[in-house]
Amino acid sequence: MNKMAEYSPMMQKYLETKEQYKDCILFYRLGDFYEMFFDDAITASRELEITLTGKDCGQDERAPMAGVPHHAAEMYISKLIAKGYKVAICEQLEDPKETKGIVKRGVIRVVTPGTVVESNMLEERKNNYIMSIFKSGIYFGISVCDITTGEFYSAEIKDNNNFPLVLDEIARYTPSELVVNSMMADCTEEISKIKERFTTYITRLNDKFFEVNVEKIKNRFNVLDNRQNKIENLEDKNLAIASINALIEYIEQTQMTTMEHINKITVYNISKYMSLDINARRNLEITEKMRDKSKKGTLLWVLDKTSTSMGGRHLRRWLNDPLIDTVEINRRLDSVKELKENIILRGDVVENLKKVYDIERLAGKMAYGNANARDMITLKNSLQKLPGLKEILSTCKTEMLKNIYENMDELKDIYELIDKAIVEDPPMTVKDGGIIKLGFDPEIDTLKTATTEGKNWIIKLEAEEREKTGIKNLKVGFNKVFGYFIEVTKSGLNQVPDRYIRKQTLTNAERFITEDLKNLENQILGAEEKVVNLEYNAFTAIREEIAKNIIRLQKTSMLVSTLDVLTSFAQVAEDLNYCMPEVDNSGVIDIRNGRHPVIEKMLGAGGFVENDTYLDKRDNRLSIITGPNMAGKSTYMRQVALITLMAQVGSFVPAESAKIGVVDKIFTRVGASDDLAMRTKYIYGRNDGSSNNSKRSNCKQFSNFR
Repeated sequence: MNKMAEYSPMMQKYLETKEQYKDCILFYRLGDFYEMFFDDAITASRELEITLTGKDCGQDERAPMAGVPHHAAEMYISKLIAKGYKVAICEQLEDPKETKGIVKRGVIRVVTPGTVVESNMLEERKNNYIMSIFKSGIYFGISVCDITTGEFYSAEIKDNNNFPLVLDEIARYTPSELVVNSMMADCTEEISKIKERFTTYITRLNDKFFEVNVEKIKNRFNVLDNRQNKIENLEDKNLAIASINALIEYIEQTQMTTMEHINKITVYNISKYMSLDINARRNLEITEKMRDKSKKGTLLWVLDKTSTSMGGRHLRRWLNDPLIDTVEINRRLDSVKELKENIILRGDVVENLKKVYDIERLAGKMAYGNANARDMITLKNSLQKLPGLKEILSTCKTEMLKNIYENMDELKDIYELIDKAIVEDPPMTVKDGGIIKLGFDPEIDTLKTATTEGKNWIIKLEAEEREKTGIKNLKVGFNKVFGYFIEVTKSGLNQVPDRYIRKQTLTNAERFITEDLKNLENQILGAEEKVVNLEYNAFTAIREEIAKNIIRLQKTSMLVSTLDVLTSFAQVAEDLNYCMPEVDNSGVIDIRNGRHPVIEKMLGAGGFVENDTYLDKRDNRLSIITGPNMAGKSTYMRQVALITLMAQVGSFVPAESAKIGVVDKIFTRVGASDDLAMRTKYIYGRNDGSSNNSKRSNCKQFSNFR
């Protein structure tokens, strides 16, 4: 006997859907709730701290059941995602009012840690990356994407020491989810090392999706290298191709839509950036503290004076990818210098940037189709600042700032479309009307007039009927059951004309309808429903039109966020008295009166004892650092590393002068529990020159010169 047949029809449909999404908690829409059953209900009850109940399902025992209101689902889903679960959302695909029998349902989206798009589930200033890893023998192909911004990167790792390099790339992006092929998934030792070092969800994807099909990629994407030049020989990168195809397949499987804003893939060579292994990133505390993963007390905390969320994310990317190309480094430094020296220019830029919102993620929401009317107003207000921002840059002289000025698209057509169409203070939902301005669509205007003027029409009709009939106590009323009606008390029934059609009899009165009133009723009540539908259709058409311009929006957001980072560097340099480093390929590091950027900021100006550093590739390759515990050895080591990293990111540095010969690797290992920020007040609380942070010599620390 078929066990499925023993369940109720509704539960059979549920179990059929659940069978397709075994690795997910299934949110199954029933009326105003998303319900979960059996093991999903037990898990959700425990993790979300909601009541576990039961439901009759055709069996002797009731099925465990737990549910959450549909309007609050995002909050509950975010909690489950944060705890490492995947959630499949099964919606009602038909209107229950118009359906006989069981309402058709289907999964519209799978939410995973790496595919979250809801703003309230994301950090504004941090990318949410998902990474695919394709292992073939001892080699790897990796691809990384943030589906909220459309960024997509890919690389191949073919070296003698491959898996540690994979770990370094995971550390670079800190993805919230990994998608791996079977060869990678079956390497238990390597997977264990990933789990030990990172809090990331790992998904095993069928090998058939790791397809080496370059035409599939070329037909859809603009494939560039890390210098943004077109790649012609992608065919030679089979490892990257396989990881790209798998990641796109997984994203489209879970989101159940084509992601039009993911339109460009940047293929990079890992040797194009400074190499920072896991330990170096951890010990230098570039973007997060070792102890509690917080931002305060990190290099990012010192340098982040960005005015926009997309600028904050851009700064984080630059810090994770220090350059080794001296030409590009000096382009950045020259622009920072111009912004630092021209206080009026910098002030005007900052003033405008403060009123620019997250164009990058707003563009993603437009393409994804989940932007609401308030998102459009936010985008419009941001675009309003672009002409002024561009005008401010018109007098800039440095190459990078001139490039931003020349290539910044003011997007006036998109601004004008939104300004003409969307009301200034729209509601949160897009299906209840009230979002389209008068004057945008004549049909909507006519229907809106009917809904807003309907009350006046009824008052006018009532007055006219009293005058025509002579019934002084005649009144026009309305209820949801009978609609509009004319009510006449018994004392006036002898005056009712023949054209009145009896509708309802009450104890002391009669209710009637007329052709005129019926026409008005149809006009008023029909208009309300029609105008909501028409407004929604108009809104989606506007959203689709904006989505067609996604590449323009992405290009402009990249330029604006780059300007934001450069301005942030300039502001920090001005505030903290940083100098412009001289960056070249000399193989010399010569820092005069250097300071540790984080500790100096914590202590305040003058609180840190300055010190010198000299290293080169000849007789001064090594320094020996000696001293008792808590004497400042680790501080000095990290200070030199951070100054070098800052210079190669394009930032000014905390020193009187600094000559930095580009390095391609930094190695730093200090005590596992060495928290400089916590120890600062104990070690460097004195300002009498007695600190040992000026002692220098050798560490097993430093650098590989190019």
